[in-house]
Amino acid sequence: MQRNTVVLLESNVAVLEQVKQALEGCKDFQLLYAGDDGDEGMKEILRLKPDLVIVSMFLKGTDGCGVIRTVKKTWVDAKIIVTGPAKDTIIERAITDGAAYYLVKPFSVETALERAREILKDKPAISKESSMLRRNPITTDEKISEIFISIGIPPHIKGYGYLREGIKLTINKPYIINSVTKELYPTIARTFSTTPSKVERAIRHAIEVAWNRGRIDAINAIFGARIYLGSEKPTNSEFIALVADKLILENMV
Repeated sequence: MQRNTVVLLESNVAVLEQVKQALEGCKDFQLLYAGDDGDEGMKEILRLKPDLVIVSMFLKGTDGCGVIRTVKKTWVDAKIIVTGPAKDTIIERAITDGAAYYLVKPFSVETALERAREILKDKPAISKESSMLRRNPITTDEKISEIFISIGIPPHIKGYGYLREGIKLTINKPYIINSVTKELYPTIARTFSTTPSKVERAIRHAIEVAWNRGRIDAINAIFGARIYLGSEKPTNSEFIALVADKLILENMV
């Protein structure tokens, strides 16, 4: 089995040790470097070019966002998970700077490993010939996250993950949007070990959060038309279908 290489940057000693031990105990991960200093960490990331970087927002020296920006300037393909507090401004900043995912602290190690595997699933095979070429770093997950951040759906709420999964399912199986209660919600629920009713409520809440923030212009700009005005908002299935159709039409998948 090919192991995914990881660099871990974390200022909290207990969290650093916990995640470090978990990675070292996994057959599918190889920890190349672990530390608590952003400046030293950036050097190791660019030297080692790991498959994945897990970086805390708060570090000695350069902070998490500083690490992301510096790394992305010279290595656009870097896949980075950021960990930090559940604060909207910090989350948006990290995603905007190029993080593939934001993991809210405190988190379980199992969740961290699960998110790492999800992000690495989208890693393309790079041939010797194509390795010298710059590719578009935006994966389906990253594009969905970009849309969510733009319209105001924060990553730390449950509906964020449920919506993302629903959109990906609809991209792969467009017919599933016609069977939301019988197939879509139950499928998402199984993935996240929850119930279909909780999935439905969490997705509805996520959409309401976006619309309550009043970003109607941003929403209409994303979908290319004034499809919503004022307090109007789509149903769960309408929103999922809109985003899925947009990504399909843009050949993002």
